[in-house]
Amino acid sequence: MAEERRVVTVGGKGSSLSSSSVFEIANGLCRLSIDSSALSKVSSSSNSKTSNSTNAPTQSSAFSVLSNLTPDESKASLVVLLNKLLLSSSSSAAVTQLSDIILNDVSSISFDNTIEGVSPGDFSVAAISGISAILDHRSSALSVIIDAIAALSCEALGADISAFNLNDSGDGSTAKDVVSVAADVKILLNGSKFVNKNSDEPAVSSVPVVHGKFREICRLLHSSTRVQLNSAVVSNSGSSGTASAMCTTLFSLAVALKDLGNISYNRAKGTRDDEISAMLQKECPRPDQLKAVFASLVSAHSDEEYVKFSHDVNSLLGMVEKIVSWEALAAFFSLEEKDFISGNTSVCEDSAKAGKKGGKKKKILGKGTTALLQFLKDRLLSMPIQTEAFENLVRHFLSLLDPKDSGFGTLLRKVKDIVESNESRRLPKLPKGTRDFAKEQMAIREKAFSIIVEVFKRHGASALDTPAFEMRETLMGKYGEDSKLIYDLADQGGELCSLRYDLTVPFARYVAMNGLTSFKRYQIAKVYRRDNPSKGRYREFYQCDFDIAGQFEKMMPDFEVIKILTELLDELDIGEYEVKLNHRKLLDGMLAICGVPQEKFRTICSSIDKLDKQSFEQIKKEMVDEKGLSDEISDRIGTFVKWRGPPVELLSKLKQERSFVENNESSLALDELDIMFKALERSRCIDRVVFDLSLARGLDYYTGVIFEAVFKGATQVGSIAAGGRYDNLIGMFGTRQVPAVGISLGIERVFAIMEQVQKDKNQEIRATETQVLVSILGDDSALAAELVGELWNAKVKAEFMIHKKVMKHIDRARDSRIPWMVLVGERELSEGVVKLKDVVAAIDYEVPRGNLVNDLCRRLDM
Repeated sequence: MAEERRVVTVGGKGSSLSSSSVFEIANGLCRLSIDSSALSKVSSSSNSKTSNSTNAPTQSSAFSVLSNLTPDESKASLVVLLNKLLLSSSSSAAVTQLSDIILNDVSSISFDNTIEGVSPGDFSVAAISGISAILDHRSSALSVIIDAIAALSCEALGADISAFNLNDSGDGSTAKDVVSVAADVKILLNGSKFVNKNSDEPAVSSVPVVHGKFREICRLLHSSTRVQLNSAVVSNSGSSGTASAMCTTLFSLAVALKDLGNISYNRAKGTRDDEISAMLQKECPRPDQLKAVFASLVSAHSDEEYVKFSHDVNSLLGMVEKIVSWEALAAFFSLEEKDFISGNTSVCEDSAKAGKKGGKKKKILGKGTTALLQFLKDRLLSMPIQTEAFENLVRHFLSLLDPKDSGFGTLLRKVKDIVESNESRRLPKLPKGTRDFAKEQMAIREKAFSIIVEVFKRHGASALDTPAFEMRETLMGKYGEDSKLIYDLADQGGELCSLRYDLTVPFARYVAMNGLTSFKRYQIAKVYRRDNPSKGRYREFYQCDFDIAGQFEKMMPDFEVIKILTELLDELDIGEYEVKLNHRKLLDGMLAICGVPQEKFRTICSSIDKLDKQSFEQIKKEMVDEKGLSDEISDRIGTFVKWRGPPVELLSKLKQERSFVENNESSLALDELDIMFKALERSRCIDRVVFDLSLARGLDYYTGVIFEAVFKGATQVGSIAAGGRYDNLIGMFGTRQVPAVGISLGIERVFAIMEQVQKDKNQEIRATETQVLVSILGDDSALAAELVGELWNAKVKAEFMIHKKVMKHIDRARDSRIPWMVLVGERELSEGVVKLKDVVAAIDYEVPRGNLVNDLCRRLDM
């Protein structure tokens, strides 16, 4: 009895057409049904239109366009058209005509009919949508299969798989799909002893990028196809634009398919089996054939023959599927004996017998590829092969990878299960926007932190720590438009909390809660922002803050934090930088002079703050189109924000501008800047400062001086420090206003610069500070504990190692750059001495056992 095919119903309430359903209907794998209520609705709508119609002719579409398509493409096109007509409540005659055609064999239709009420443009969109559905279904399946087959090829070729050692950088600079493909292949190859035997093969090393791009485009194709399958017919005037937009995605798919086919073919032809190679050359599509089909589709796209173009893309996909199948076959028979099957019943020797006397040597393949190979063998053995000819075996194997084969879905599920199973667990993944730091990176970070803390303490600051999360009400309303980046936490016990966005607001909350009127503090801690990661921009990162709260001599705290900033960046030795400086009151005065309404000051400041990343024309468009400023006001702002230069010179120029002097806000700002610039001059750090009227700092809480440090070297990291005066923030949390000014160092970006400096100078980074390696030449662990214990008690930084071979100890010391070794073997024990070795100078000294600690401390200047 034939297996009952599933039924796909279209036109029903809440029903939708999927790419898989279109593919299955087009290939006879399921049946089509039209919802009765949809037919009734179409019929009543059609009657209504008939009673109100004029004698104007109805444009119809000829079937002749189908003559260039394959039967499955034709049927898919008509299924999509039928669904679009049902969604549009089109004429019942057209729906009835289409349903009759679809239920019959499309290949036997005489292509001289027309569809009532359907324009050529409507049909073209439906045809492209139908073919896109087939492409979507087949490409999605192929994107899963190709990684598994590439893994088999890696083992068959003994390929170098170092290209798969990829990690997500966390800052958006690594393509997610590229990393994901690399991880999936590594899961399949986990534990394999067949790889890394041969040199780098381009067709292998390019897998993450080529397969990753294919995954990305498949996802885009799926999204756009889903929309088109379930949208009504478009007006004839809009059909051309719809077709062109759909084919843009298909063009990207075609490019990805061509690249995919080329590297798959190159891996397949790497097989060393002469019989397989001969068949491959004869029957497998070649790169030059791929190139010819690609040229045809490019020409069709250029001529706007979009239906033919879609058909050509589908033909290209079919060729790539065949190439991938041949790659799978070549890898399979390279890893398995070709004669593993005899007749229909015999199987290869059970792996449990491997390794026994007289048995075959056990093959150590990857956990994932082993499971996949066994599955393919089992499927192959279950097929009714009529003869033992190898050609027949090949035919049956290739049928396993045919998307139209009823068993293909089982293979697809098996591959997914292998990748996702607990046996080959996916490598752990970091959340987006976060990072791990290796020991070498931590050495740089610890050095930087020690310098920063030393500078902060030099200026009399006390350390402070606050919780990683605050009450949500504490953080909201303090960051302007950036408040949307605050990480909210789930409600726990009736309190709404959020992760801290910076360290300044928690500091202000602490000062207010404790009733402090004067406090100079520093804090080094992590903050969290729900930002889009990019190079140098993370969701979790350290900030190093220094703040002065309280009433002090006018502008002297502001001067001190600028001075601290220059000391920090000088002592961290990162290279050239500049400190851009402005005053919030000067900025407000400038906006008032230009004619900006006061209620728009903050939002316009947020726009101006983007001038370091965007051109003024882009900012002007935002201010005019989104924020309602006139072109005239925007142009005035553009004149002033271009002013920048040496502080004293630009200050003098501004004092000569009557409009600035007469404005109360800007006049006060100019007086304060005059005091601060004189202090910076006398302290000899003003040469690092640039007065810049485009600096805005979008945070709402700034009230006075604002500044930002920018690195001027080759490493592009953006702002590396920022800060300013915030006299009203503390008062938001209490009854008393306490003025404050502070600085925040973007330490993550500073680290990136320091790492690049080390790399450019070709400096090796020592991950540990170990001074001595205690080396026991034997297996006496108690002696190791005795010697290293004495050194630890004397505050010597020491490690120990127990091994019989002396070169193992020396290699360990050299690799870790440990300057001294204490070597003890049988001779040293019998003579009551120890051997000290200067690793760098390669000089040995014998020291009495009892003098070890004193002698070593003397040599270490302790």
